[in-house]
Amino acid sequence: MQKKLLSIVTATALALSVVACGTTEKTAVATENTSTAAESEAVAEGFPMTITHGLGETVIEKKPENVVAIAWGNPDVPLALGVVPVGISEANFGPRDENGLLQWTAEAFEKLGVEPNVFTDTDGWDYEAIADCNPDVILAAYSGLSQEEYDRLSEIAPVVAYPNIAWATTWQEETVNDAKALGLEKEGKELVAQTESLIAEKLANYPNLEGKRAAFCWLSADDLGSFYVYTNNDPRAAFLGDLGLVTPESITNLIEDPTEFAITVSAENADLLDDIDIIITYGDEALVEAMQADGRFAKIPAVQKGAFVLLDSNDVLAAASTPTVLSIPYCLEDYLQALSDAASHLE
Repeated sequence: MQKKLLSIVTATALALSVVACGTTEKTAVATENTSTAAESEAVAEGFPMTITHGLGETVIEKKPENVVAIAWGNPDVPLALGVVPVGISEANFGPRDENGLLQWTAEAFEKLGVEPNVFTDTDGWDYEAIADCNPDVILAAYSGLSQEEYDRLSEIAPVVAYPNIAWATTWQEETVNDAKALGLEKEGKELVAQTESLIAEKLANYPNLEGKRAAFCWLSADDLGSFYVYTNNDPRAAFLGDLGLVTPESITNLIEDPTEFAITVSAENADLLDDIDIIITYGDEALVEAMQADGRFAKIPAVQKGAFVLLDSNDVLAAASTPTVLSIPYCLEDYLQALSDAASHLE
């Protein structure tokens, strides 16, 4: 009886051993297949990838899950692609809500059903708050990061900095570069194409803008002795080209350094800008009146005719003049109408 019982126990143990071995082998194969599938998916999405930018090269090993987006406009890119950032910078200009966000950014969070985690970093990056998000990537394709700031942020996670020049990234470049870091370059390009189609569609309703020569300036009614004209390195000026407007030749003639963000013009030389049809600037009617009363500006067509788009720093249109992929559809119609109203003064 003992021998029989021993035989049964031995046989049972052997059977369990075989089953366990088979299960282990199946689990190992399944794990291997899952791992291989994940690796294949990562490769298909372009990971690991290297992004070259103005501050060096950034290597992103795998598709990011925790995304932080800092500086102006970068949060709008993942949001537009349906990706919720785990942390973002507050907007530092224009009318903001209780979270420090502009309307289009706030509405994107609301649409995705998520409360934003916002950094107050207008006086410097909140490195601790950024690190607390455990980011896999930090998006800053449109920014003015210094090398020191970039290096410090890179200790937290891979950073996507501006392509070439600080604060000189177009909304198209911002969208594609940030999207690429998320493994969504194709989707980013499609989003740009859709937005450009929207611009073309809306622009067709404003034929009086075609070929008008426009300049985005910074002027002060209290001191007209000198002023700034933004070059196309500034996305505010570059965006005017997207809207069918032309950079005046007088401005391009004054640019000595192709990397310049803006040029300073003395009022004594304002007569050189005799081909500007429309001026876009921050200010009110007092500025227009001051310039029209100052003979040094008499040769500028925009000043003669009062062809100005005056932006209030606390107005949504002023914020949208530095475009993002979300702000454009939000404010495009209003901006085109304002430009068209200015152009009507030339008729």
